[in-house]
Amino acid sequence: MPTLIEQVKSRLFIASSRPSQDALEGAYPSILRGRSLDFEDLHRYEFGDDIRDIDWRATARLGTPLVKRSRAERAQTVLFAVDTGRSMAALAADQAPKRDLAILATGVLAYLSIRHGDRFALVHGDAAGVTRTPARRTEGALETVLRAIRDAVSPASAPSDRDRVLDFIVRTVRRRCILVVISDRAPVTEETGRLVRRLRAQHDLLWVTLSDADPVSDERHPRASRADVDTGWRIPDFLAGDDDVVAEIRAADRAEDAARDALLEGSRVTHIALDGQATAVPALLAALDRRSRVRDR
Repeated sequence: MPTLIEQVKSRLFIASSRPSQDALEGAYPSILRGRSLDFEDLHRYEFGDDIRDIDWRATARLGTPLVKRSRAERAQTVLFAVDTGRSMAALAADQAPKRDLAILATGVLAYLSIRHGDRFALVHGDAAGVTRTPARRTEGALETVLRAIRDAVSPASAPSDRDRVLDFIVRTVRRRCILVVISDRAPVTEETGRLVRRLRAQHDLLWVTLSDADPVSDERHPRASRADVDTGWRIPDFLAGDDDVVAEIRAADRAEDAARDALLEGSRVTHIALDGQATAVPALLAALDRRSRVRDR
């Protein structure tokens, strides 16, 4: 049976359409910003240099175009804040467990961090408590992290409490890092807003939202998608496809999504929405590429 990281790498391999001598070397964008801020030196402009790197003051003084060179940023830490409460044992929109989608998202972004020479760490938890793992940069450590997420989530887990995980980071993580929050579509609260603003002021924040299975779809899906993981209550089959029920649920979803999007956009937080495992990797890579382009401007 393949390891969790092998499953992640196989999906990355399939998603890659860019040529490379090594299929997993240099084919993917970094989770970090595309340009370093650490100045190294100046050199004469050469064909192929980015004109945005021209130092116009130095150019004016010496009368020839000069380009600023920067050292690549190294030893950054990517911290994953993953909700591993009971709600993650429910199904995503593709009828696979949200837990597996969380593992895939964490695995992809952490693996990219390793390939770009950066560390990763994990904070995960639920209403019963929060656990933190130290920063590492090896594939073996990533496998351990992915298994920790897998083992923490089950129908017997404590209720999800995303705010508790975020509050733990606010109180204990002082060094600036790339913070990746991975959660389902749990409604944002006033406390969520307060925590996001605190975290955004200190860290570079990405927010990954995992979709939920449609409980009233009239498509033929396993009945487990219509069961509440907290109470076990099942939505009656005769409600599937009911126009009034569907309209009410869609309206509630839109309102919750609008509140979340307003909070994240207002705080200038990068947001990535994932619908299922088949489209997760392309969505993550596309979002990182857009993020890099925005930060390069």
